[in-house]
Amino acid sequence: MTPRRLNVALVLVALGLLCPVEKAWPQIVFGNIVGTVTDTSGGAVPDAKITVTNVGQGVSFNALSNSSGNYEQTHLIPGTYSVKVEKQGFQTYVQENIAVAADTTTQVNVVLKIGAVTQVVTVTSEVPLLKTSRTDVSTVFSKQQVVDLPILNRNFTQFELLTPGTARLPWQHAASEVPQGDIQIMVNGQHFSGTGYLLDGTDNQDPILGIAVIKPNLDATTEMKFVTADYDAELGKATAGIMSVQTKSGTNGLHGSAFWYRRTGATTARDPFTQTFVPASKWNLFGGSVGGPIRKDKTFFFGDYEGARRVLGGSVGVRVPTEAERGGDLSDLFAASSANEIFNPFDATGHVIAPALRSQFMSSSNSADPNFNALCTNAAGCPNMIPTSMLSTPAQTLLSKFIPMPSVTTTDPTKITLNNYFPTGSQVFNNDGWDVRIDQYQTDKLHLFGRYSRQNFSRQGPGAFGLVAGGPAFNVDPSLGGFAGQSSVLNHSLASGFDYTLSSNWLTDFRFGWMRYRVFVNPNGLGTSPATDAGIKDLNLDKTFTSGMPAFFIGQPGQPANFNFGYSLGTNQCNCPLDEQEMQFQFVNNWTNVRGNHTIKWGGDYRYALNLRVPSDTHRAGELYFDPTFTEGPSGGGVGLAGFLLGDVSHFGRYVSTITDAAERQNRMFF
Repeated sequence: MTPRRLNVALVLVALGLLCPVEKAWPQIVFGNIVGTVTDTSGGAVPDAKITVTNVGQGVSFNALSNSSGNYEQTHLIPGTYSVKVEKQGFQTYVQENIAVAADTTTQVNVVLKIGAVTQVVTVTSEVPLLKTSRTDVSTVFSKQQVVDLPILNRNFTQFELLTPGTARLPWQHAASEVPQGDIQIMVNGQHFSGTGYLLDGTDNQDPILGIAVIKPNLDATTEMKFVTADYDAELGKATAGIMSVQTKSGTNGLHGSAFWYRRTGATTARDPFTQTFVPASKWNLFGGSVGGPIRKDKTFFFGDYEGARRVLGGSVGVRVPTEAERGGDLSDLFAASSANEIFNPFDATGHVIAPALRSQFMSSSNSADPNFNALCTNAAGCPNMIPTSMLSTPAQTLLSKFIPMPSVTTTDPTKITLNNYFPTGSQVFNNDGWDVRIDQYQTDKLHLFGRYSRQNFSRQGPGAFGLVAGGPAFNVDPSLGGFAGQSSVLNHSLASGFDYTLSSNWLTDFRFGWMRYRVFVNPNGLGTSPATDAGIKDLNLDKTFTSGMPAFFIGQPGQPANFNFGYSLGTNQCNCPLDEQEMQFQFVNNWTNVRGNHTIKWGGDYRYALNLRVPSDTHRAGELYFDPTFTEGPSGGGVGLAGFLLGDVSHFGRYVSTITDAAERQNRMFF
């Protein structure tokens, strides 16, 4: 951070510290109670004493109704409150069971009856949340809904889909980069990255992938609010929706919870198409929470933990070359057709013949052997058989060392191109996460809070062809996505702040937020050089970024003998190797001035981000494609496997960057 930027940040912090608050218009961290006090004839009752009490914490706030009978109490943390109204010459009025949510306004209108103050009228029914002072379109998920709604993996982002105007995208981020299970959702047709995520009023969104960084334990959340339109100007950056989550605060009573969910494959049915047995699976999800007082009516704590230990078994069906095909005999792939399906792409000098020119080489002496008949001794010839002398040594090495033989054989020409290898395997996926929060009511004008969250995830699994060779991922769980490789994610989030009342009509609040998102993804076999060992040069160039098995794409989906192996996004969701580290500092300060029946509010939000992303969107060891067109004849045909056996790549790609530590810096300011 440059000295000038540091000075700006320090000034913002100083402004907040010098002017600490407690009353303000609706905040994304706090809720409000507003209303009007009248007598039985409908006349305004000024100077009535209003006492708003947090039932769980025993903390009270005082206000007076103005000349119009209106009152407001803002900067209330989510919870259950009571309102007591007193005025000389009138009976005392008490309203209980008032639910207050963050970024919402609860209206409690009071009608006082003539009588003695010692006479008390108590109303115990809940106050309906009638939105007369706000225009935002939103859905609030209460504490009970958050805990009781059946969500298997306890992923709060799925609550967004319960809101009108939302739709889940057909594609999702690579599972290796988002192990917390965030899903990409469009809101009212807007891009998914336009949805903002807030945790205790501070930014909780990764600026590169557009996902939530911390997935809070549902037992630690007091509520969630999802705004899809007309949100406050205070909520900078978002263009689609805003999911705001509030963590719980402790109360005067000691309370806790515990949970344990266990699932196994004991009653899982076998997939008759891909499994000879049900692979072992164990899913354990456990945790708990505890909250209570440190000093009664003053200081409160809340903490929680959630862990998971998963061994996820799965299977996959793939098509691997038969023994005859590995030797160059591809005639079984075209047993139902008498036409030549593969064409020798080389001329007599060993150069590749362009597909558009191959027809003239069919009967030309320039063609080495257009129909691969060199192995034949009969007059009819033997099409679709590649001579042994033309087989690629690296291709043979890779096949013999890494690609197993079929587990299912058939002579039926109509089934010869179907999947013939059905491996099973398991994936280990563990995570631990915890939060701790402290609330301090220093005086009746000053409230402070702080919260720290930490979550780590580790995921490792082989591909269909083992650790080094990789290949398609096992189908372990649709909610987790397919993945082969190694992924390690460690996320942090810190939020703190205060609200302070300077006077009856001046208030301010300040928040500081810090978050860190760190992802490491590597292929299995990191540090090995299988391509070099097989005789392929210039792919494995070091022991880190370009190590491991390159990605081989042999043929195309729907073509005979199509299969893939190695590691890549397109093979098994492994964007590897990947080094992603993001960090953001946030300073927010808001001011509110109450003038009679009017409220004026302004503020600023400054964010400084440091982002580093060193990806492998195209595998750094290389992605080699063997297309059917390489052995296509003048009338069509061609098989990707033939090109692989001949050792000629149709096209090649790799991600190259000479610098792996170039991070970006961002300054974002909202007013």
